[in-house]
Amino acid sequence: MMNIFPLFFTVIFFLFILRFLSKTSLFHILLNCFRSLEDCFHVYQSFKVPQLNQNFQENLLYRKVFTYLNSLTSLEDSEFTNLFTGSKSNDITLNLDVNQTVHDTFLGARLTWNHQNGLSKTTLVLRLRKKDKRRILRPYLQHILSVADEIEENMKEIRLYMNLESQSQHNGRWRSIPFTHPATMETVVLDTEVKNKVKADLETFLKSKQYYHRLGRVWKRGYLLYGASGTGKSSFVAAMARFLCYDVYDIDLSRVSDDSDLKMLLLQTTSRSLILIEGLDKFLSEKSRAVSLSGIFNFMDGIISCCGEERLMVFTMNDKDQIDDQALMRAGRIDVQIHFPLCDFSTFKILASNYLGVKDHKLFVQVEEGFQNGPSLSPAQIGELMISNRTSPTRALKSVINALQRLNETGPGQPVDERVLSGEGSQTVKEFKKLYGLLRIGSRRKQGPLDLSVAQKEGSRHEA
Repeated sequence: MMNIFPLFFTVIFFLFILRFLSKTSLFHILLNCFRSLEDCFHVYQSFKVPQLNQNFQENLLYRKVFTYLNSLTSLEDSEFTNLFTGSKSNDITLNLDVNQTVHDTFLGARLTWNHQNGLSKTTLVLRLRKKDKRRILRPYLQHILSVADEIEENMKEIRLYMNLESQSQHNGRWRSIPFTHPATMETVVLDTEVKNKVKADLETFLKSKQYYHRLGRVWKRGYLLYGASGTGKSSFVAAMARFLCYDVYDIDLSRVSDDSDLKMLLLQTTSRSLILIEGLDKFLSEKSRAVSLSGIFNFMDGIISCCGEERLMVFTMNDKDQIDDQALMRAGRIDVQIHFPLCDFSTFKILASNYLGVKDHKLFVQVEEGFQNGPSLSPAQIGELMISNRTSPTRALKSVINALQRLNETGPGQPVDERVLSGEGSQTVKEFKKLYGLLRIGSRRKQGPLDLSVAQKEGSRHEA
C-alpha cells in the first residue's frame, strides 16, 4: 500500500511537467518535430478548393470552407491570424490569413488546411493522409457544409458588393462590405398600397421556383424605380434587400470596360441576390459609353442571365421620359415599375410623424395650402428641414411652410430667398445648401418627376 503513493506523486509530477511544457515554445518545437517525423511514414494527398471556378464564377464550396475554418478553435493556436470587429462593436472575430495553416481533426484523422494566394487565384488546400481519404473525405466535406450553413444562418449578414476595375481580375471583380443600411419596408416613405403590393410580389417571387421552371423561364424579376432625386429610391432598394435577406451587387457602369466585361460581372454574382444599376437614364444619355444598349439588353434577359437564379434586377432612373426605347421597358426586362413622387401633403404627414413625432398640429392647415399647386419638394428636402429643426416642431413646420410659399410665388428659373429654407436662424440654410445646393429652384406645375440637376449646378455656381 505504501508503494502506491510514490507512484501517484510521480504521475502528478509528470503531468505538471507536461502542463508546464505545453505553455512554452520548447513543447511546440518538439511537437512540430514529432509531426514532421510522423509525416515521413505516411503518404499524403492534397485537394484544392479555388475561390473561382473555371468559368470565373464564385465557387460556393470555397465560401463554405472559409466560413468553417474561421470557426475552428485551432485558428487561435496558429502562429498568426487576423482580428476583426464583428457585427457588434464588442465582438472580435478571427479570420484566416493568406498562407496561414490551420489544423483540424475528424473521426480520429488529422487534417491540414492552407490558405494560398497565387498570382492568378486564391485557393484553400486540404491535406490528409491517403489511407484516411476513403473513410473520411466525403463525410468531412458534408460536416463542413452543415457547420457552415448553421453559422451563416445564425449570422444572417447581408453584404454589399462593389465591382472593381477590369484589370483587377485575379481575385475576382467584386469586393464586399457588410450591408448596414437601416431602411426597412416599414421606415421607407411610400404609398402604403404600393408598398403592400411590392411586398406581396416579392413574397410570391420567393415561392415561385417550381413555377418558373415549369414555364421554362429563368427565376428572376426586374424592377424599375424612377423619380426625382431625393424621393427614396436607394432607401427602397435597401428595404427590398433586407426584406428578402439578399446580398446587394451594386454595379458601377463607369468601371465596366465593354459588353463582355458586364457579362463577366454577372457571372460572378451569386443566386439569392439583388443586382443594382443606379442612374440608368443618365448612363444611356451619354454619347460615348463603354457598354452598348444591346449589352444592357443581354445583361437584363440574355442567355447569360440564366447562369444563376433567384435574382432581383433593380434599375433606377430620375426621369423615365428620357428613355424612348420601348424594348428596354418590355416585360421580362422590366416586370415591375414603381414611381417615387415628390412630397405631397399625405407624405408630409408621414414625415412629420417619423421625424418630429407630430401627428397633428395647428400649422398643418397652412402646410396643406402650400401643396395646393402640387408637389414641389422631395421627401429628402423636407426631411432635412425637419432634421435641422427637430428640437422645435413648430419651427420645423414654419420652415416647410415658408419654403412651399416661396416656391409657389416664384416662376421657373427665379431665385429662392435663402430665408425661406430656414424659417428661423441661418444654420438650417447652411446645412440645406451643403447637402442639396438648392439656392435656385423653380416650381413645376406639370405632372411628372422633377430633375434637380440644374438647381444643384446653379447652387454650386452661386456658392463659388
